[in-house]
Amino acid sequence: MNAAEQATNLELASKIATVVNLFKFEFPDARSDLKPWTNDPETRELVDPDSIDIGFHFPGISKSWQSRSILIQIRFYQDPISELRRAIGVEIAGFNHQGEAWRLSTVENWGFVGQVQPSPEIGGKLKIICRQILEIFNKPSI
Repeated sequence: MNAAEQATNLELASKIATVVNLFKFEFPDARSDLKPWTNDPETRELVDPDSIDIGFHFPGISKSWQSRSILIQIRFYQDPISELRRAIGVEIAGFNHQGEAWRLSTVENWGFVGQVQPSPEIGGKLKIICRQILEIFNKPSI
């Protein structure tokens, strides 16, 4: 679900802003997009209400990125017994003019899959950002 729609309270808005700032610190040329999904019926049907989705767009295509746009999806699970909501994984997908070029998921082996992959340097930075995102969203509230 679009990050802009998930920012329903100050704590969530602050955590979303922290993720944007983390990404932009590492990749200053990136332009953030808190509404990466269009608001049409077909897209709405595909959107996961248990995720926070943030897009990033770059000027041009870089060989080290192998993409022009990035979609970060932070996945959540709410325990029905304890009612605790926590981040269970992060998925990052890179898109070029042909569509999805690569994907990274923290759910299984933290490996990249796809036709092309970002450079090892970019990949390493993305994995660090994923760890930081999980820490941000799973840190207990005060």
